[in-house]
Amino acid sequence: MLLRLGAVPVLVASSARAAEAVLRTHDHVFASRPRAVLADVVFYGSRDVGFAPYGEHWRQARKLVTTHLVSVRKVQSLRLAREEEVSIVMAKISEAAAAGTAVDIGELLGAFTNNMICRAVSGRCPRDGGQKSTLQELARDTSRLLGGFDVGEYFPVLARLGVVGKAMRARAERLKKRWDDVLEKLIGDHEHQCGYNQSHDRSDADDFVNILLSVRQEYGLTREHVKAILQDVFLGGIDTSALVLEFAIAELMQRPHMLKKLQTEVRACIPKSQEIASEVHVNNMSYLKAVIKEVLRLHPVAPLLAPHLSMDDCSIDGYTIPSRTHAFVNMWAIGRDPRFWENTEEFMPKRGSDYHYLPFGSGRRMCPGMNFSIAVVEIMLANLMWKFDWTLPPGMEIDMSEVFGLSVHRKEKLLLVPKQYVCSI
Repeated sequence: MLLRLGAVPVLVASSARAAEAVLRTHDHVFASRPRAVLADVVFYGSRDVGFAPYGEHWRQARKLVTTHLVSVRKVQSLRLAREEEVSIVMAKISEAAAAGTAVDIGELLGAFTNNMICRAVSGRCPRDGGQKSTLQELARDTSRLLGGFDVGEYFPVLARLGVVGKAMRARAERLKKRWDDVLEKLIGDHEHQCGYNQSHDRSDADDFVNILLSVRQEYGLTREHVKAILQDVFLGGIDTSALVLEFAIAELMQRPHMLKKLQTEVRACIPKSQEIASEVHVNNMSYLKAVIKEVLRLHPVAPLLAPHLSMDDCSIDGYTIPSRTHAFVNMWAIGRDPRFWENTEEFMPKRGSDYHYLPFGSGRRMCPGMNFSIAVVEIMLANLMWKFDWTLPPGMEIDMSEVFGLSVHRKEKLLLVPKQYVCSI
């Protein structure tokens, strides 16, 4: 659908065919991002990866992230860290099971993914509640701000006259200040502890902050570049995996037969002697992987992918798309396209999927964190299904209402009562 929103031509891709045209066929044309005032404020002039325009900085910054943080090799190197963090969560749930009390699934999973991204980024994670909750709040507030509609982006005359945009701009400035306080401390601590100089030798053991500090001169990175790239990593890593897990459990709790089927598969794959399910065991869990895919179809973390900007004219389905068009890929609609999916609103694992399944986008702007996120989601879901049986607190039902931003969150808390599983064989 091609339309004009104020002064801006806008293309909305709400079908798999249209998405393929934007993200694959004309990927080279739509590889940039439109300038966004709020993103410019929050991300130090869009010096990050996600909102940076197509160009040399974006290529170099993305290379740093894909090579040193989310590559297959790096994700594999974090296996023990994932298992340690899973063990911590399992211990907390075991305490609740022994006491017969409910646990807040979203809170537990948010802390888990927060700790994982902190360990990957800085080599450690805060066990006190202060910094942990600060990062989670920053990620959530940033998602809400940037997921809103900034009228001034599409009606620039109104913005110049000061009629619109002042309140959102002020929110962005306050948010940037909060980010800056956290990131300055993080970077300063690394500089102090490592006595950084430009000749620092890099190794696989280095955390991502160390890597960024050591390549500043080589890649021409300013301090603002380093902070903006770190913002992207925290924003993309803290919430998304936890949301997928929470939606998965909520869907399964409404379908006891699917919950039982998944638990049966998981428990058949793991030897009784194991303390936790490892990634070796997860590789054999086909139904678990199907459940995760179906969650990503029905509850895409990013229902509307970040806007692309066409850098040249092109033709899609016989329509001429002019240069400087903002293109939005509607993942929510694609996941519900009746031409590809039967009973689109039903949660049905084991569906077939190919190009119309794009949970992480595609092409040059595809989310680079897919390997990292899937590894985190799979091992946690496997352990939650293996170690415990789950029930709702008396008198409670599951509310699937959602709150939209850059990502989609559940409106209500998911409270469940765990019961320790004891193998009888």
